[in-house]
Amino acid sequence: MQGVQLAELLAQTPPGVAETLEVVTGFDAALANGLARLGPRHTEALDALVGAVGASPLGEALAEASGKLATGSIGVTELSALAGARAALLGAVHDALVARLDGALGRSRSAWEESSADREPVPSNLLAGSRSWLQELAIAGWRGVDDALVSAADQVLEALWAEPRLRRLAVLLDGLAAELRASSPVATMEQVPERRWADLWTRAVLLAQSGSWTGGAATVSGRLLPLGVDVQEHGTAVQAQLHAVLEPKDGGPVRLVRVSVAAAKVDSILGPAVWKLLSEYPKLLAVLAKRRAIEVTDMALTEAGDLLWDEERAQPGEQTDPFATARVRLSDAAAPAVAPLDRHPVRIAEPVLVEGYRAKRDGTFDLNGEAIAVDLDRLPPSGPLTPQLVNASTACIGLLRWDAGRWTLQPLAVQSTVKKEPVEAHNGDWALGPTDPKVVKAQARSGDAVAVLTERAGRLLRK
Repeated sequence: MQGVQLAELLAQTPPGVAETLEVVTGFDAALANGLARLGPRHTEALDALVGAVGASPLGEALAEASGKLATGSIGVTELSALAGARAALLGAVHDALVARLDGALGRSRSAWEESSADREPVPSNLLAGSRSWLQELAIAGWRGVDDALVSAADQVLEALWAEPRLRRLAVLLDGLAAELRASSPVATMEQVPERRWADLWTRAVLLAQSGSWTGGAATVSGRLLPLGVDVQEHGTAVQAQLHAVLEPKDGGPVRLVRVSVAAAKVDSILGPAVWKLLSEYPKLLAVLAKRRAIEVTDMALTEAGDLLWDEERAQPGEQTDPFATARVRLSDAAAPAVAPLDRHPVRIAEPVLVEGYRAKRDGTFDLNGEAIAVDLDRLPPSGPLTPQLVNASTACIGLLRWDAGRWTLQPLAVQSTVKKEPVEAHNGDWALGPTDPKVVKAQARSGDAVAVLTERAGRLLRK
């Protein structure tokens, strides 16, 4: 990534972004207070939301929903219209930012096409139960959440977890309920994370309409060249998302793709131990730890660029250098289309290579006079990448993100110099276990949390 490209990206926020986000912020404040208790300020915020989408296909439905809210009628239909309007505004912001990013990087991107394939029906009662709980949350508002309201989700969650086709919705609702339970009673909190909880609520409401927004998929074969892995942890789940370049076997255009695997977890499993939760993907973990290519055969690839991982259709290949891949292949790799539900600024995560910069003490990389903030808070404790290595680095493979009104860079791998010796560190280096002797000793002292919990679970099942 050259200085000129970075300067173009950072130079100016697309017009209308700030005003659109202000409308969303107003609605989020109304949701936090509770839609059953709308004051004059919150009514104005809803009017602004109606006005913002008035000329769109959502305009009529939202205007009708707003009128019913004013009379105290808060049904599932009205909430769906509100969630749809909020998602549409954030989707417009997303599109404006991605268009600027693609223009700055010279990156091509596929257009989203609706799939003609019939969606597999899911149990309507589970979706209805989810919508009912989300409706209660909206009526009470975040300030009205208490233990009783959070506990009302337990029965819904138990049923969702038993239905694999609704796993996405189950993970989302489980995470939201866990955050609310940890913060309950929310009325005592000094500051409520209005944007975050409204994002989760909106996504859940839309997922609860039909259970899936994934689009179509086609099978592909070819060589997968890893760039870096983003490890995302929550108290109840962990996900490893590999960003890679796919060279199709048929000689088609090179593509940017993602591979995501996840597992449920508990709070006591932390750091490098989370990799053990993904042990059912041994080939993928070996590829990450040993930095190898992957030969895939007839593996499903969604329109959104997600390769649906199947261990039986993957074969580890030769040793590769992710930095060489980034230097040679990133410039001509086509980015995938963005699924409708994923059109949100906070979900922008575009792989880039940045080098020739100077790391500064204020947490930025200076590249030919232009500075970009480095998000060190996203460094996972499950890998060897540390703030010290990042600050000593001269090359970085990372994800360009946009949050809180600015572009940031999330490191996935760096090349650094430590004690005059070249060092290279990647988030996935410890996928088969830590290689740092100090970390190995610390794990030995603290014990194997995964093994202990597995053994206890086995005892309970035997009883």
